[in-house]
Amino acid sequence: MTLPGSLPLAAPDRLAFQVTRNSAARSADEREALLQDPGFGTVFTDHMVDVCWSERGGWHRPRVQAYGPISLDPAAAVLHYAQEVFEGMKAYRHADGGIYTFRPEQNARRFNRSAKRMSMPELPERFFLQALHELIAVDGDWVPSGADQTLYLRPFMFAKEAFLGVRPAKKYGFYLIGSPSGSYFTGGVTPVTIWLSERYARAAEGGTGAAKTGGNYAASLLPQAEAAEKGCDQVVFLDQRGNVEELGGMNIVFVKKDGTLVTPDSGSILDGITRNSILELAADRGHAVERRGVSLAEWRDGVASGDIVEAFACGTAAVVTPIGRLMGEGFSDDQPQGSLGLSLREELTDIQYGRREDTRGWLRRLDA
Repeated sequence: MTLPGSLPLAAPDRLAFQVTRNSAARSADEREALLQDPGFGTVFTDHMVDVCWSERGGWHRPRVQAYGPISLDPAAAVLHYAQEVFEGMKAYRHADGGIYTFRPEQNARRFNRSAKRMSMPELPERFFLQALHELIAVDGDWVPSGADQTLYLRPFMFAKEAFLGVRPAKKYGFYLIGSPSGSYFTGGVTPVTIWLSERYARAAEGGTGAAKTGGNYAASLLPQAEAAEKGCDQVVFLDQRGNVEELGGMNIVFVKKDGTLVTPDSGSILDGITRNSILELAADRGHAVERRGVSLAEWRDGVASGDIVEAFACGTAAVVTPIGRLMGEGFSDDQPQGSLGLSLREELTDIQYGRREDTRGWLRRLDA
């Protein structure tokens, strides 16, 4: 099967972006006031990237324009058949004023894996990376410099063709928006309580679990609400075999008493870039790393026996979050609190913010 999105052999190395400045851009004083306490996902920069794709024209009309509403036909395919993918990443302000992002090539590749699974056109990695530079070129002043603050970057793509019929669309739009964000933990990193969802599934084998697509997150909303009703912060899902899968938006890592790190692995789990980076740092410290199925019984029995000495969740927004308790119907298991997860979090964020040397080439400067 040939998916849409292939480019001619003579495809350009770069797109020629048209830049139209926002005539209603916030003043420097207004921007600084917003950056004092931006929260998460509620404040947005003045501009956005917009690139079109069509079956006949390929990728075309690359633009940086004023942030604002997107016009859609009521029959747009995304509204009826959910062809949509996205990514989540951050831009960091270093002490020298430079603006960097973290392993964006990995985001670009995961974006394309998601697009392929959803039968959508793949965006060449070089265009994905260029879009980041183009947005920062006009909105770089929106990257905050406060402690633990970042500019959250959200690339996304969806089907725009207006039609009713079950087939891949022939027109898509790629966008990139930025949202300045404060510290995920306003009172410091604290252990979270997790609710085990046994009634609902996040994804199924052979489904879209490994794709970063909105439907997976929509499927987690009801069980997340159930978790909140139980007094829990997050929900964890099981796969069809009864193995631990992931949280609504984060991967899980277990630390065994011999220092081995174990993370659930299956075709329905999103391949987390933060998780992979954490595991690479741990391996460099001499820890063994295992990616395999982990049953609920192994988790609970391991905690009870002392074989599991720590459990934490990890993802782009929170980086690393200790798990303090696992709750389910008829049980509540306190989780042992270790120091490895937070130590790895410190090392990773030090690299991201430029406080520690990047020896792996993970950082990419966006303002140069």
